[in-house]
Amino acid sequence: MIRFEEAIRIVMDHAKPMITEHVSLSVSHNRVLAQDVISDMDMPPFNKSGMDGYACKIEDIHETLEVVEIIAAGDIPQKLIGKNQCAKIMTGAKIPDGADCVIMVEHTEKISDSTIKFTSNHTNINIAWQGEDIKTGDVVLKKGTFIKPQHIAILASVGCADPLVYKKPKVAVIATGSELVEPNLKPGPTQIRNSNAWQLIAQIERANAIPAYQGIVVDSEIDTDLAIKKAISENDVVLLTGGVSMGDYDFVPKILMQNKVNLLFEKIQIKPGMPTVFGVHENAFIFGLPGNPVSTFILFELLVRPFLNKMMGRTNSISEIKLPLGIDYNRRNADRMAWIPSKINTEGELIPVEYHGSAHVNALSDADFIFSIDIGIEKLSKGEKVHARPV
Repeated sequence: MIRFEEAIRIVMDHAKPMITEHVSLSVSHNRVLAQDVISDMDMPPFNKSGMDGYACKIEDIHETLEVVEIIAAGDIPQKLIGKNQCAKIMTGAKIPDGADCVIMVEHTEKISDSTIKFTSNHTNINIAWQGEDIKTGDVVLKKGTFIKPQHIAILASVGCADPLVYKKPKVAVIATGSELVEPNLKPGPTQIRNSNAWQLIAQIERANAIPAYQGIVVDSEIDTDLAIKKAISENDVVLLTGGVSMGDYDFVPKILMQNKVNLLFEKIQIKPGMPTVFGVHENAFIFGLPGNPVSTFILFELLVRPFLNKMMGRTNSISEIKLPLGIDYNRRNADRMAWIPSKINTEGELIPVEYHGSAHVNALSDADFIFSIDIGIEKLSKGEKVHARPV
């Protein structure tokens, strides 16, 4: 059995970035850039008006100004602005030569059809100068950027219509156990519905990887072997839920080794989730997760999600913050690190949810966070800050 800190180190040391691909801008959201994005032009690309108004020389603003033309956004100015002249201009339009400020329409009075007067005491320049935001050749987004909606605008503005990103790993999901039936079936007297696999599929999708569900495998060494062989041959990562403990029908570690999977650990000093397996095959990475739903969920978030993130080129993606506890918290056994489902109250404090153990599937439904308690710690006091991760 190894400590959690060692388990996450081993897992992350083996996560290697996927190969890259170009994707359309329309489907690049939530992908990770595999190279720096360089601007092919200045931004703004020309001196442009920041508002509707009149472009003129700032030295002339207190004079009566002759309006020599009207410039709409997209127009090319035709006139040079001379002394005591101006051009009526729209927001985003190109500033005509000779002008060095734009006075707001609201700060002017129309004297005649062709003349205006500035009616305020002061004006800002109100011009966005060419290249003041970005210059040609600037790096606008760095390799490793997780593409959010605001990054889409930047990619579009510099003409990056098919950004180079890391491919999404394909992740097999196998549920093991003769007692399992799918959610659309009514369980028999000794059966339960398969919840773990569908929970994992949703977690994989939330991590922006590609789930590949292989269904339920009964407690048979032959069937388990066939399922593992298929999963390894067709996927980048394999997730098995159940079959990794010490029962008579827990075949997974044995069959993984028979399939040339190098098991790097089989137990973690953690609660829930002690019987967790991680192994490496030349074609895929394998996680054997516990059969109870809370354990499966938490171990995915702690180990698998960071692993998938790194495979997709995303670093520093796991947000862990320190939050105060809203109550005193005691536990009977402190021989393992514990992760406790909790919700946050209106004072920003964590309150553990009702939690009967790793099989309590409803425990996570109201949880906002999971927080950790280190090995050897039996009591935490109200107000004490703990390490917490949003779920």
